[in-house]
Amino acid sequence: MAKKSKIAANERRKTVVARHAERRAELKELIRTGTPEQRAEAVRLLSRQPRDASATRVRNRDSVDGRPRGHLRAFGLSRIRFREMAHRGELPGVRKASW
Repeated sequence: MAKKSKIAANERRKTVVARHAERRAELKELIRTGTPEQRAEAVRLLSRQPRDASATRVRNRDSVDGRPRGHLRAFGLSRIRFREMAHRGELPGVRKASW
């Protein structure tokens, strides 16, 4: 189980990313296509936004206990929780392999 503070910080980052996503996309497009003066201004405005507004700051965590490593994106679980739930038959369509 991850610390509650780490889980809460990650949730806070998700809300900050969602709040600033549209403006960041506009600025990045301006940097990509604008004139040199517009680019410089867009870079300056982008750097003034909060660090947590960047989507790369959000960490994929286990949806059950918040474990940050070994995350399986298709299930939203860590490898450990995935194995436990699969063995108990709690994941539809998942079977133990045998050949």
